[in-house]
Amino acid sequence: MELWFTERHTPNAKFSIKVDKQLYSGNSEFQRIDIFDSKEFGRFLTLDGYMMLTEKDEFIYHEMITHIPMAVHPDPKNILVIGAGDGGVLRELTKYDCIEHIDLVEIDELVVEVCKQYLPTTACRFDDPRVHCYFEDGVKFIRRCEDKYDVIIVDSTDPFGPGEGLFTKEFYGSCFKALHDDGIMVNQHESPFYAEDALAMQRSHKRIVGSFPISKVYQAHIPTYPSGHWLFGFASKKYHPTNDYNGTKWSMLGLNTRYYNPRLHVGSFALPTYVEELLRDVE
Repeated sequence: MELWFTERHTPNAKFSIKVDKQLYSGNSEFQRIDIFDSKEFGRFLTLDGYMMLTEKDEFIYHEMITHIPMAVHPDPKNILVIGAGDGGVLRELTKYDCIEHIDLVEIDELVVEVCKQYLPTTACRFDDPRVHCYFEDGVKFIRRCEDKYDVIIVDSTDPFGPGEGLFTKEFYGSCFKALHDDGIMVNQHESPFYAEDALAMQRSHKRIVGSFPISKVYQAHIPTYPSGHWLFGFASKKYHPTNDYNGTKWSMLGLNTRYYNPRLHVGSFALPTYVEELLRDVE
């Protein structure tokens, strides 16, 4: 008998991976958590039946959501990460010696524990002394913050269930308040390809544009996410993501990456015409 994981992307399109075995299945107070093993993509994590990451392509997502803002900000010392219980963003952030303090706010502590056990190459830097974990609602946490962070990375699930509050105008306003005067926020921005995902992307972009003076969108190809075409949001109080970017300075840090590089940094902000039109419609 063959076992397949299948995720419905639209009523008319599904994505499937052949599974060797299921390594974990459990329910927290927030969601169902599953870990599967496969020949093609290695181990992968799903929450409530939705793909979160696979060992084979997670580096793309985590590098692009982390290194873009870190490479633009000239002196990022204090970082807030919301979500990211799989630890991938922490792994990338802790490559930077300039960082002094990282707050990670994850609503579901069980996600962290499961990823530590079953996805050790991703959840490998929770023990870094600069990392401080808070297991609570990110929306409530950030309301208490003001002028505290250089960079905020919102590594949320999709805009429903536990992650729904991380896509509201109130939340983006709280992020603005929590940043220093030259702070940067990035978020996963959904996909522009399928109609329902595109609407969620437009709603999110409209709210961010209303909160930040500089708001841009960039892209990456992530094979296991719906359509493979994925967007990220870059919002800043001061810095433009390409005009204020020094690729040579970043290269001199000597960081090891598999997807991100200075040429790609600039190129990722060059969007297809249909995506530009979707964004323009809500700007």
